Amino acid sequence: MPAYAIAHLQDAAPHPEIAEYIERIPATFEPYGGRFLVHVTPHEVKEGTWPGAVVLIGFPGIAEARAWWDSPGYREIAPLRTRHVQGDIILVEGVPEGYDPAATAEAMRKVLAVEP
Repeated sequence: MPAYAIAHLQDAAPHPEIAEYIERIPATFEPYGGRFLVHVTPHEVKEGTWPGAVVLIGFPGIAEARAWWDSPGYREIAPLRTRHVQGDIILVEGVPEGYDPAATAEAMRKVLAVEP
């Protein structure tokens, strides 16, 4: 099942260390099958607020995403970003091929049917 690293980055002012981080990050996730799916491209806010930028890196699975995050290569360059950019980053597992949300709705209806 695919997995993703999602970053919501804010207050990113240009800095030489950020440029270095951007240059070096692909070499940290490529050994784990990672690749950029979104990288600071324009986005449209449809509900709520979302200041800043979005980065989405896809991985073959959650194990690979975790291994990348914990890898010595990524840990080495992470401070280049964290010293200059605020943000939130999550790792999340995707849904399997053929995922049907109707099964989730059915499970929710069963729970709702037993509540007083």
